[in-house]
Amino acid sequence: MAEHRTRAPHLFAGVVRRIPATLILVVLVLIVGVVWAGLWMPFRDSPAFEVVAYGLPALSEGRWWTVITGTFFVAEPFVYVFTIASFAGMAYLEFRRGTRVALLYFWIGQLFAIFASALTLWVLSFVSSWGWAQTQAAALDVGASGGTMACIAAAVGLFVAPWRVRAWLVLLAFVFIAMLFWGALADLEHVYAVLLVLFIDRSLRLERQTVREQRLVAFVAIAALGVTEIITAIVPTTGPFGDTEPTAGSIVDVAIDVLIIAVLARHLLLGRRWAWILSIVLAGLNILTGALVLVILIIATQAQIEGVIDVESELVLASGVLWSLLLIYLVRVRGAFRSRRRSAIGSPPPPTLDDVKALIRSDGGGTLSWMTTWDGNSYARTSQGIVAYQRRAGVALALADPLGPAASRAESVREFITAAETAGLVPCFFSAGDATKAAVPEGWRSIIVADDTIVDLPGLAFTGKAWGAVRTSLNRAGREEMTFRLTRLKDEPWGIQQQLRAISEMWVGDKGLPEMGFTLGTLTEAQDPEVRIALAISPQGDIDGFLSWLPVYGGDGEVRGWTLDLMRRREGGFGPVMEFLIGSSAKQFSEEGAEIMSLSGAPLTHDYPEDGGAIAALSDRMAEILEPVYGFRSLHRFKEKFHPRYETMYLLFRDESDLTRIGAGLTRAFLPDATLRQFAGAGLELVRGDRD
Repeated sequence: MAEHRTRAPHLFAGVVRRIPATLILVVLVLIVGVVWAGLWMPFRDSPAFEVVAYGLPALSEGRWWTVITGTFFVAEPFVYVFTIASFAGMAYLEFRRGTRVALLYFWIGQLFAIFASALTLWVLSFVSSWGWAQTQAAALDVGASGGTMACIAAAVGLFVAPWRVRAWLVLLAFVFIAMLFWGALADLEHVYAVLLVLFIDRSLRLERQTVREQRLVAFVAIAALGVTEIITAIVPTTGPFGDTEPTAGSIVDVAIDVLIIAVLARHLLLGRRWAWILSIVLAGLNILTGALVLVILIIATQAQIEGVIDVESELVLASGVLWSLLLIYLVRVRGAFRSRRRSAIGSPPPPTLDDVKALIRSDGGGTLSWMTTWDGNSYARTSQGIVAYQRRAGVALALADPLGPAASRAESVREFITAAETAGLVPCFFSAGDATKAAVPEGWRSIIVADDTIVDLPGLAFTGKAWGAVRTSLNRAGREEMTFRLTRLKDEPWGIQQQLRAISEMWVGDKGLPEMGFTLGTLTEAQDPEVRIALAISPQGDIDGFLSWLPVYGGDGEVRGWTLDLMRRREGGFGPVMEFLIGSSAKQFSEEGAEIMSLSGAPLTHDYPEDGGAIAALSDRMAEILEPVYGFRSLHRFKEKFHPRYETMYLLFRDESDLTRIGAGLTRAFLPDATLRQFAGAGLELVRGDRD
């Protein structure tokens, strides 16, 4: 903590040294505010305003210096808050790309916004009947918002995907809505500043959009329309289509419109076909209404009839423009909206459990592949393989790596992602290996969820000091006449099976939560004929502990190894029973010619660095909550006695915005039968333990 406090001032000083231009401009704006009293008095009322302010009148009268002088003034005292805050975009840009680049964006953006706005208003001022154009053509303005808005746009272009697209959508929605519904000179300048950067940087490339991004654009667009409904109902507007007053229309009508838009926006984000169809219909109705109002306006103007267009009609015209843009986009990306509530994932016909097992035997798999045969999993067929997944909380949780030929697994990853997104689900891969990590699209995130502990069996001998603990347990078992038997559950007599169930039920009864699923099996999964059971039997015939081992196929129907699943012991039985069972299993597997023995990866046990970020912090917190109940960390330390090598297992996901839903999905996958009361109880036990 002390080191962190010492480091913080140095970091701050380093940031300050890298943004000198931004700081100088901010200081100049504040100094000007003090000298001309703009910090506490409206500068717009000052005699100096017309001398330094820019705009079409200033340029027409030859006051060319105003494009520079007006930059450092602020019209109203409260606007200083927004002005200073807007320099954050320039600070970020300068920090990332340097002082020269930041100054170029600021001044080119500021000058272009002023001159382009003046030229536009000069042309529009020839339409003598257009009140808005006449008003803005005669307006003067001050401020640096054209330059700061250009810097904000340039800074957005530096964001990583997909946040870059999202930030661009928010920025464009902001400037265009402000322009259409308020339309002050500054709003027009903001539009030109942002469009200039958009044209120069080309950092928003909609032609390369994924299905997810296409849905996101539609969501933001229709949500923006809902926001305008609310704003125009409570705030007066002065846009190009005329002035309006708050609550010009019925509040009930506005509330209904906003509710409909909210429902459509939500389901457009999920790619629902019905939401797309209704949005097309709604857009068409709004466009037709706007067109009708426009025709009436033209006829009334030609006939010199006054009072035909009222306040609400002006809003209809503005909304019609926005709905037209949305309609064009929805038609263009119509292929992104094909999902239904229970859309199937993958190519027909759906794989059966027998198909999955046959594929594992023929093409092999990883240490977790046999878990894909458990109940609760669904299967997506790809062109050459199968992906096992669970559908939880709107998430398609793919378990481990795709099944099938090794050369086709990368393609299976891509096909599964596309199929899941098309179905309106969030795709992710849990406990995936390096090959799957390399196959996901560029920009996907990853977090280490476990380290698979693998013991290589060829030549295994428990000799030397490092194997002392295991060797001691084996020798003690011999002295106490413990018996080891590697068998199958269905081959054991009823009495043995009942002992195993009693041990397992006792273990579950001591926990505040039920047995976990997904990658953690139970006796139900152990009944599979291909799963082997390791038994530790006392001289009296009691079962002191048992393990279950899942097959690891290497292709051509051959088992190349075994993965540890269940570990259960009887209270009061043989002390080092787990060391005895694992050591004895390893010896027998090695004698049978197996290549590897996986002790599985204990979830939530990876050691993250201090700067691991929010995801690492979340993983550590979950580990703290579940450790008193399931003991993942103590289990990980136990497995280190067998000196395994480690293979990393990842959670692969699109970006951080998916984590909330993925967390909910994983919780339900691991604990499908847990109640809210059980979750709360586990949390209370943790709190009580912390206090003790």
